[in-house]
Amino acid sequence: MIVFSLILVLLAVLGAPLFAVIATSAMLGFNSIETDLMTMALELLSIAQLPFLAAIPLFTFAGYMLSESDAPKRLVRLTNALLGWMPGGLALVCISACAFFTAFTGASGVTIIALGAILYPALKQDGYSDKFNLGLVTSSGSLGLLFAPSLPLILYGVVAGVQIDDLFLAGILPGFVMLAMLSGWSIWVNRNNRKPLSSFSLREVGGAIRETAWELPLPVVVLGGIYSGYFAVSEAAAVTALYVFFVEVVIHREIKLAELPRVMRESMVLVGGILIILGVSLASTNYMIEAEVPQRLLQLVAELVSSQTTFLILLLIFLLVLGAILDIFSAIVLVVPLILPIAAGFGVNEVHLGIVFLAAMQLGYLTPPVGLNLFIASYRFEKPIMHVYSATLPFLIILMVSVVIITFLPELSLVFLSD
Repeated sequence: MIVFSLILVLLAVLGAPLFAVIATSAMLGFNSIETDLMTMALELLSIAQLPFLAAIPLFTFAGYMLSESDAPKRLVRLTNALLGWMPGGLALVCISACAFFTAFTGASGVTIIALGAILYPALKQDGYSDKFNLGLVTSSGSLGLLFAPSLPLILYGVVAGVQIDDLFLAGILPGFVMLAMLSGWSIWVNRNNRKPLSSFSLREVGGAIRETAWELPLPVVVLGGIYSGYFAVSEAAAVTALYVFFVEVVIHREIKLAELPRVMRESMVLVGGILIILGVSLASTNYMIEAEVPQRLLQLVAELVSSQTTFLILLLIFLLVLGAILDIFSAIVLVVPLILPIAAGFGVNEVHLGIVFLAAMQLGYLTPPVGLNLFIASYRFEKPIMHVYSATLPFLIILMVSVVIITFLPELSLVFLSD
């Protein structure tokens, strides 16, 4: 069994499909405890009964339609009209626009590609240094993962069995802490890059608002509908997809009907990959529960760790490394079932754990040497990877500090939740 496990790890490192590695490990596990492999098929079928499952493809499709339209340009124009006149104002535009866009697409790489083409040259033209521009655009791409209706938030809720609307509420303050710290540092670094107050134009603000008039209600419709109890999460996802379709296809006509099959196909490839990994991971989790793996891990960790503080420190280190080598969706379905009982043993709230998990994992996208966003930025802006490492390091440090604050101040995550 140990030999097979080592072979599977080696195959994963060499690039074998993750779902195949997980499925094989689950089959070997069930075989070792003489359990019928039909259990695997039943677990795969069980994902159809998961609550909120429909929200995943619907929100994903809506996010892809937004990225294919001119919505990113309209969003940048609006935020620039509101904030661009301030010291470091365009940096704030970059941070806020990327956070909003990533919240709806759920993919930081898409944000770097979609908004980077607009923001990177604009920052350069506005007098910001090239190194700062590269680091800001690269790091801002992952900032929206804690805001609703982020796909990783929904997936964590499905895997952990946590109310998704609780996660949406829990991510608000931690998300703003990360935004505020990065914004404060960006303003300080660019404090001498000032524009005269006269550059603020009410006419431009009015024009930008009119241009984005159809997209602006979107967060209100989604979040207001969920928090008021008028929509369930799946219903909010359906309304979002229908609304985005109506705006981008019918009103703005920026996506032609002939292009919709391509957009659907591209978005559903991502969804299909997530659901396959989720299905086989549920089977793998079922085996680990039967084999009492979480209990053994908890016992081992309890022998090595004596306090909640020590556990959280080790968890952050583990998630930082994990985020650098594994995408966030795979990490959620693979790791969350293992760490949930361990965290519960140390008194860590499951909702707070989810926010810590996602906040730390998004740092993994920026962690050398293999952080995914580093390579996307290197390819997108045609910069040497070592230059990207250097440019993102200050932002990575700032975000690390914010994650530590979020981790050890659980009130930030739980303040809006009822007892």
